[in-house]
Amino acid sequence: MTPDTPDSGGRPGRTPDDISFLRRLLDAHGPSGFESRAARTWREEAASFAEVRSDVVGNSCATVGKGRRPLVLMAGHIDEIGLQVTHAEKSGLLRFAGIGGWDPQVLVGQRVRILSKRGDVIGVIGRKAIHLMDVQERKKAAEIKKLWIDVGASSRDELAELGVRVGDPAVLDQGMVRLAGGRVASRAIDNRVGAFVVLEALRLLAEERCEAGAVAVATAQEEIGYSGGGARASAFGLAPDVALVVDVTHATDVPDVDKARVGEHELGGGPVLARGSSTHPAVFERLAEAADEAGIRYTIQAAPLRTATDADAIHLARGGIPTGLVSVPNRYMHSPSETVALSDLFDTAALLAEFVRRLDADVDFTRE
Repeated sequence: MTPDTPDSGGRPGRTPDDISFLRRLLDAHGPSGFESRAARTWREEAASFAEVRSDVVGNSCATVGKGRRPLVLMAGHIDEIGLQVTHAEKSGLLRFAGIGGWDPQVLVGQRVRILSKRGDVIGVIGRKAIHLMDVQERKKAAEIKKLWIDVGASSRDELAELGVRVGDPAVLDQGMVRLAGGRVASRAIDNRVGAFVVLEALRLLAEERCEAGAVAVATAQEEIGYSGGGARASAFGLAPDVALVVDVTHATDVPDVDKARVGEHELGGGPVLARGSSTHPAVFERLAEAADEAGIRYTIQAAPLRTATDADAIHLARGGIPTGLVSVPNRYMHSPSETVALSDLFDTAALLAEFVRRLDADVDFTRE
């Protein structure tokens, strides 16, 4: 197992052993609507080789080849699922709700970090002990409304002294870990790795003279983006000619997964190219052709209704934006230990960069 190597100082291209930036990004805290810390980490890295800015929604943008056309938008969302304090009990215990979709079973007993205005406050998620439950209670799945956060306070006054208020966001207090086989696990794989990949693709393009320009966007609020999240605003403001969205999809190389429904996608099997109603057929074909000629392994996933990613918002922005979706296989989605293969991250970045290199001013995505 190779340790993290020092930061590359903005040189184009990285290897699966050079993950110091990835670690910083995954360990930054940024639930939907409260992405500032993670977004700052992303922008600081991007500023070493690209022109960087942010917007009022919370999106962060990095551009190379400004003024060139066609302009390619590469989007990966920076937010993660989290928690939010909804009520303070007289006892000092805190009730909470989920920011994004949780399986409450994975929350029981977790340590949390409340991101208060006056500093981070550590707590634990409590539930009635199994010894005190009757037989019927033990058979029932945990519900968020039956859980609470304990920060050690014994009253509302003590909570106030700690700076904890209703509305404070929180994340599970879990850092990235390296596993065997070139894999990493983190609470924020979905989809901090998408934001990582689009910036790594931009890094590969930074010192090249392509006809196309490229802008990487770390989009905000995807996990709660029922109306498009930050992706809709970024696509409208940037007015790209084509868009590539990077997200995660379910790795199906674990027991009891219906491959007939979601396909066969394994860790280390390369990026997953989506075909469906929200993705443009010509963009898909160009991605597949680029992968084939570059020798990048990939699989294909059908998305007949919607993709449940930023692609759903981007492809209908303005007068329509031809959009492709490239996903990274991910085990244990929406848990504290989401797991991906590092090789898939770098292969996906290489594929995006190759797609951009192949574009010229005459490209036309108008459907026949």
